[in-house]
Amino acid sequence: MSRIWKLTLIVVLLITVIVWLLPFSTTDNLKVITCDVGQGDASLIVYKSTEILIDGGPDNSVLECLSKHLPFWDRTIEVVVLTHPQSDHYTGLIGVFSHYRVEKILANSLEVSNQQNGLLKNQVLGQGSEWVRPVSGMVVRSRTIQLDILYPSEEIFTRNFTPSDSDSSQNANFAEVLEAESTKVDPNDISVVSLVTFGSFKFLFTGDAGSNILDSLASSNVLISKKPINYIKVSHHGSKSALSEKLYALTDLGIAVISVGENSYGHPHQEVLNALSRFGLKVYRTDKVGDIVVETDGKKIWVVKQ
Repeated sequence: MSRIWKLTLIVVLLITVIVWLLPFSTTDNLKVITCDVGQGDASLIVYKSTEILIDGGPDNSVLECLSKHLPFWDRTIEVVVLTHPQSDHYTGLIGVFSHYRVEKILANSLEVSNQQNGLLKNQVLGQGSEWVRPVSGMVVRSRTIQLDILYPSEEIFTRNFTPSDSDSSQNANFAEVLEAESTKVDPNDISVVSLVTFGSFKFLFTGDAGSNILDSLASSNVLISKKPINYIKVSHHGSKSALSEKLYALTDLGIAVISVGENSYGHPHQEVLNALSRFGLKVYRTDKVGDIVVETDGKKIWVVKQ
């Protein structure tokens, strides 16, 4: 091969690499990605080299989302939040812990006795990730990202859980947490609700919290003091049981994302879609458009065209 052809090949390769790296170039913008994981939930929050992953979906689809939106050299996720231990939210985290180092996991106790639960528990313990039990009032900071926990409260656990003695303190390890016993609580009723604030914009993540929880939050100073909300991850895949007009009324410049796949439950329910529309929220669905990428520089907010 002639010297000119070698130089040409090198230049072409360099241009190809630069073009491939452009989407991962460091900016001062915050990105919120709703991963298309089918009938499940997985939300990725990225600011520069810091990431928070909220839930992992029902399978390894979340890994495709991570590889698409994170540079190949970034193998660390600073925070993982498991909103509640149902398979469409936590199964994909098994693969996440296999492929990435996770510094901290936020997860509340509820017994889930199955093989996938055991695999996740072993992955967390094997990595030695820091475990934090998220309760309302807690503020989790990961470098430049701040995550406020709005629900559940400590009282929820005091009133409804009958944990083992070893799970009675905040210092209990993750294995003990996942083995805590409860016979009174629907997993959706302990779903972690959290808020990310960046500049003038607020992003609300609701897990599978039901209408009663969302209405209560929307009527309390917890959210009223933080309004307007600009982004809502619609609870429970748009289920009618999670409809909350009180919550939708707190929005402005509203973006509503629905993580949903093919299902037999009727998600998202037409009544929810109608309510979101009435309150002026622009709805984006993963079953219609795939990954949903929202970006903000703190002064304006926009949906990235796929």
